[in-house]
Amino acid sequence: MPTTSDAPAHVRTPGWLTRNVLNRAIAWLSRRGIAVAGSRVLVVEGRSTGQWRRTPVNPLRYAGADHLVAARGHVQWTHNMRAAGGGLLEHGRRARSFTAVEVPEEERPEILRAYLRRWGWEVGAFFDGLGLDSSTEELRAAAARHPVFRLTYTD
Repeated sequence: MPTTSDAPAHVRTPGWLTRNVLNRAIAWLSRRGIAVAGSRVLVVEGRSTGQWRRTPVNPLRYAGADHLVAARGHVQWTHNMRAAGGGLLEHGRRARSFTAVEVPEEERPEILRAYLRRWGWEVGAFFDGLGLDSSTEELRAAAARHPVFRLTYTD
């Protein structure tokens, strides 16, 4: 489900260091079964090429389900996820297949709060000053900028 906001899509593209060093290091570790604070590698089919795309992600367990939050906004994996409707989460030799449903903006504030509680030390800079003490209204205002997907495992 696309965002309901009329605002332009929010994107914080990763810099060279993140793309070429940090993401690759996290993915390399994850392929060997070493998670950095619970990170995984998201594998999703590219919407244009049909090729499988991989990117490190930070899954969040919230209200009995796993969620993927796009800290950097409407980036490529979010567009691919909407088109594919699911993918895989890899860790070591294990890959879990899932379907994904985008969470409506009005349901995102508490998920964003939980995400910042769990992952704020790593991704807080992408939330423009939001934190655990942010009001529900502030989180609601940010919801359109940060897609959230609820995962249902199929394996």
